Amino acid sequence: MFSVRKFEPNDMFSVIKLASETLTEKYNPTIFNYFYETFREYFLVAESAHKIISFIIGAEINSSKIKILMLSVSKKYRRKKVGNTILKELEKIILKKGINDIELEVRTKNNTAIKFYQKNGYKIKNKMGNYYQNGENAYIMRKKI
Repeated sequence: MFSVRKFEPNDMFSVIKLASETLTEKYNPTIFNYFYETFREYFLVAESAHKIISFIIGAEINSSKIKILMLSVSKKYRRKKVGNTILKELEKIILKKGINDIELEVRTKNNTAIKFYQKNGYKIKNKMGNYYQNGENAYIMRKKI
């Protein structure tokens, strides 16, 4: 059993730890504070037994587009609908704001993530070369909601 809620400042260390354990890119921890300060309404966490098991961060690009910056699920909780649930919660918030275009980038080699997003209605729209810190390519994926 888990629940999804807005990120709170006391979640910071748990989110940073989860990001370092699950995401390929290595982020300066201060970026999470920036995202909270700037995109607070699009920063959600999922928790189980008072432990953060997932987070998602979205950024409002303009009045009609949101970009998903990060989505992370603890390895122990993958394939248990946590990712689907937190993504759908973010989409509900986006719809309430009157925004219907969502975009994200995903590594072209990350077949698991690509399939996850495709099952949730996202489509590959473009490819960007040398996008990540290590030189890997990314797909741009989009969804109209």
